[in-house]
Amino acid sequence: MIEVLALLILLTVIAAIITVLTSNLLHAVISVGAVGFLLAIVYLFLSAPDVAIVQIGVEVVSLVILIRATLGREVQKLKTVHAVVGVSFAVAFVAVIGLFGIQVFNAFPQFGIPVMQRFADAPSLVYLQSGLAETGAPNLVTAVLLDFRAWDTLGEATVLFCAALGAVAILRRNARINTDKNKEESS
Repeated sequence: MIEVLALLILLTVIAAIITVLTSNLLHAVISVGAVGFLLAIVYLFLSAPDVAIVQIGVEVVSLVILIRATLGREVQKLKTVHAVVGVSFAVAFVAVIGLFGIQVFNAFPQFGIPVMQRFADAPSLVYLQSGLAETGAPNLVTAVLLDFRAWDTLGEATVLFCAALGAVAILRRNARINTDKNKEESS
């Protein structure tokens, strides 16, 4: 597992370096896409499918926008001095980020040990131990959503309701405008 993760991260770094070194904008955008999709696979290996799904969604949208923006553009060549300085800076930046990443990776707890075993007062452990007694709800998911985190749930529901209401208002306004235009054209 660690070997596969190391290989994926190595491929990600190679794709990032290709992004910096290539002079073709379309090739650079494709390399950026490779970085994003490789990171999504890394997230899947690290048991974070929700983050991987968001990464894929963001990557697809940004790739479409970047590809559309780069089609038909010409790239001006940089002077050799500027290119060497830029590449040197990029390599140094990637090296610093890589060293920082290694330090963070070494500080991670052992893989597979749940938070409940590492911290005695972890919220998940509190919910499991006292959820039924404090809330009376036999379903712990319901207890968490409606009792322990009720304000958060209310805020999320409010945001969703406002977004839906805004979409309906915009669509209804556009429908009225289109209806009025159709009536004027038919007259």
